[in-house]
Amino acid sequence: MNIFVTGGAGFIGSNFITHVLGLSQEYSIVNFDKLTYAGNLANLDSIASNPQYTFIQGDICDPAAVAAAMAGCHTVVHFAAESHVDRTIDDPAPAIATNVTGTFVLLQIALKLNIKKFLHVSSDEVYGDLPLGTFADENSQLRPSSPYSASKASSDLIVRSYVRSFDFPAVITRASNNYGPFQFPEKFLPLLITNALEDKPLPIYGDGKQERNWLHVTDHCRGILAVLERGRIGEVYNIGGLDAIENLTLARRVLRATGKTESLLSHVKDRPGHDRRYALTCEKMERELGWKPSISLDQGLHKTIEWYRSNTAWLAGVRGGEYLTYYQKHYANRGPSGQFIAESGRNSPER
Repeated sequence: MNIFVTGGAGFIGSNFITHVLGLSQEYSIVNFDKLTYAGNLANLDSIASNPQYTFIQGDICDPAAVAAAMAGCHTVVHFAAESHVDRTIDDPAPAIATNVTGTFVLLQIALKLNIKKFLHVSSDEVYGDLPLGTFADENSQLRPSSPYSASKASSDLIVRSYVRSFDFPAVITRASNNYGPFQFPEKFLPLLITNALEDKPLPIYGDGKQERNWLHVTDHCRGILAVLERGRIGEVYNIGGLDAIENLTLARRVLRATGKTESLLSHVKDRPGHDRRYALTCEKMERELGWKPSISLDQGLHKTIEWYRSNTAWLAGVRGGEYLTYYQKHYANRGPSGQFIAESGRNSPER
């Protein structure tokens, strides 16, 4: 199987490539990535010399570049996206361009090249804010709340329209919050971990009662591969983790795991339109594909903390320059902890 992967230098994409190439020599991968601020080829150092791996730098909004890079591939796994909610609130344009127009370009080229399967990686955020006690299945209404989730819901619908209108062989996956190695530290859990390890305040939006379901990236990669290999064309598959937890409770768990005190907790002004709860049911994945998550949050959190503790050089390489400039500009006046935010420049929960 020759797989065309978009956004393969990002967090989930790089973990997926490493996971797949570690399983079998029957796979080969073309990694097509623009290398924006969140793309990092250092994530792929372990397989960079693998003869089954090729990297091509390019923009998914560029039809000619996509067509040249995708030629000869049999399947597509589409990770590339502007995925940071706060950034899309600050400026929605990049998310619309990448997540909507970029997906359209990929679909057009894949249709012309007669791609055998197109897997579109989406998010649980497309289902929107769920009341306590309810869970979204694959047929639940799409009710996105942010420019990010709206752009992902839009791309989901475009993919589904190609299945119906052109008999296009696409499938969609919608995953809950991912965490694990190589995650860019603007996202919630690596931010908590890295700040705790450095004795810096842990920023918590609002009251911290927002509930999220956490999925270790390795379990997500297993799920994506199962859908790629055995998922039914035209279907949507939810891929969720074992544990649902409030953000504040998760922050306290990180502090305990790193041996720090709760004095590091710092409540800041909440994000506009912040969803309170995401929750998935993943019965379809288990029933049809035999997949279910295997890594508990306690296990995964321990592994992830140790990874960040042991990879300080990687962290230093991604946490300077544009990263600090952006946060000093964006969060300098954010509520009661504004002084801390301006000084640290590191404050943005993921969802």
